[in-house]
Amino acid sequence: MKHGYVFPGQGSQFSGMGKNLYETSAFAKKLFENANEILGFRISDIMFAGTEAELKKTRVTQPAIFIHSVIAFKGVENIRPDMVAGHSLGEFSALVANGVLSFEDGLRLVADRAEAMRKACEANPSSMAAVLGLSDEAVEAVCQKVQEETGEVVVPANYNCPGQLVISGTVRAVQVAMERMKEAGAKRSLLLPVEGAFHSPLMLPAGEEFRAAITGTTFYNPTAPIYQNVVARAVVDKEEIRKNLIDQLTNPVRWTQSVQAMIADGASHFSEIGPGTVLGKLIQKINKEMQLDAVS
Repeated sequence: MKHGYVFPGQGSQFSGMGKNLYETSAFAKKLFENANEILGFRISDIMFAGTEAELKKTRVTQPAIFIHSVIAFKGVENIRPDMVAGHSLGEFSALVANGVLSFEDGLRLVADRAEAMRKACEANPSSMAAVLGLSDEAVEAVCQKVQEETGEVVVPANYNCPGQLVISGTVRAVQVAMERMKEAGAKRSLLLPVEGAFHSPLMLPAGEEFRAAITGTTFYNPTAPIYQNVVARAVVDKEEIRKNLIDQLTNPVRWTQSVQAMIADGASHFSEIGPGTVLGKLIQKINKEMQLDAVS
């Protein structure tokens, strides 16, 4: 049976993340300081002692989670993943883990991605909301109906696990959809503390801007397949990996489907690498037979 390594995305951040690694490992400290230099500001200070408001800013959150995840991965000896996956931003951590990207290039891409997304959010006021207790098909139907009625964007953005799906779109369309979800029988429908409509057509300008950064970055052949969010299957071709990273900005994160594909391909043990244990909990809901552990 195979061992999969998974890496979290935005929302897993917390004040103090990585501080223990910095203080106890010379190797980790070196990577943190390298990251500070690449980014041009001391992101480590924000990670170790920043407020919740500071940490949730896209330009901080995304590099912070990437840095923490990669350092945690590199700090464990003799890791040889059979397969990797990442939730949204976590794909970049996964691509360092399977040798496609260097730490430095991965961090630069994450910083470029965060800035492009920030600009898109400012240009199009938008939001995201979690919907609990409805089937994927029910959520998809409500989004389609609200789009037809309002003429505005609202789409499924994150297929996290059965009964938990995140929607993304304009502020008005998301608000209307939240009410419709409740009417359709959702247990809960709540706004998320993010800056805009990630993984929706509203991110198209970000995708176009990010394309140049992806094109100018060296990608290596992977040592293990990555199950990418957009296609929810194993990918080993580095050019397809590039394309999927760009497409990910405007398409949903098919996490449920990706985990199911990993299990179908032989995964029986998953290790979550990075801040928090969100992905492990989602995997448990997707398939309770899986063996799970976490490295933070």
